[in-house]
Amino acid sequence: MSDDAVLIVGLGNPGSEYVSTRHNAGFMLLDRFCGLIGAGMTQAKFKGIFGTARLGGRSLYLLKPQTYMNLSGESVVACMSFYHLDISHVVVLHDELDLPLGDVRFKVGGGTGGHNGLKSIVSLTGKDGFSRIRIGIGRPEHGDVVNYVLGRIPAEYEEAFNNSLNVGTEALKRYISGSAEASMRYCNGLFKAKKKEESSHGES
Repeated sequence: MSDDAVLIVGLGNPGSEYVSTRHNAGFMLLDRFCGLIGAGMTQAKFKGIFGTARLGGRSLYLLKPQTYMNLSGESVVACMSFYHLDISHVVVLHDELDLPLGDVRFKVGGGTGGHNGLKSIVSLTGKDGFSRIRIGIGRPEHGDVVNYVLGRIPAEYEEAFNNSLNVGTEALKRYISGSAEASMRYCNGLFKAKKKEESSHGES
């Protein structure tokens, strides 16, 4: 790809009480990605924690908004404005209730699915054409959704969630060094393989 800058936004809530909660999956994925490529996020800028890196010939701007989830757009808009970035150069990493825990999908544009971080970004930019890496957390079988997303991943699901962060990291790398389509194919291919394996186990 050409030397087009990309703003990578991990969504979550600041503060020790929110560390490792489902709603902070975007923070966790961005931290995992930065660790893999050796990037640092040490600057307090744009109402967030910020850093820069390069990968695949592209300049990367790395951002974790510290505004709390429902005001994430304020941080995103500040960074986009400073670097004169179009919405098509933004990829948002976030938790996704509508995907089972362990599933990861890459998507360009679309609705917000009720996600407050995405709603804030769409509201303040006036556009929904950014890319997303959706990290499945599943829906609660019963109880309040707010308490669920602000809860921590149970120990028995930590391995599956950790694997989904690895998948998300690879999906992000393929997007940066290849294309949105390459990332979609990768995620969809893993999902189809997983469904096929589950189906074959059910038949045995």
